[in-house]
Amino acid sequence: MEAQQKAGEVKKRLDAISVTGTAEGGKITVQANGNKVVQSVNIDAAFFKEADKEELEELLVVAINKAMEQADNVSQSEMAAITSAMLGGMGGLGNLFGK
Repeated sequence: MEAQQKAGEVKKRLDAISVTGTAEGGKITVQANGNKVVQSVNIDAAFFKEADKEELEELLVVAINKAMEQADNVSQSEMAAITSAMLGGMGGLGNLFGK
């Protein structure tokens, strides 16, 4: 039960963490949370007027993938921290990981 509770806490923390993926020097920005839910997409107005459909689609994919990669990194860090804390509470097992 404690592991399930900890997982819920991690999910809440990840919901509150914002990550960003950009493309074309910041002309396209995608914001997501640590649970890989896209929160917003911003496309520079001047760039939008000049870009063609295929270019926009490709750059959106790049920016979204970068945001998802950031979310993965944050999620892995949070899970590692919670796992470490749980192992630390189980007697001497925490010492195996340099704690």
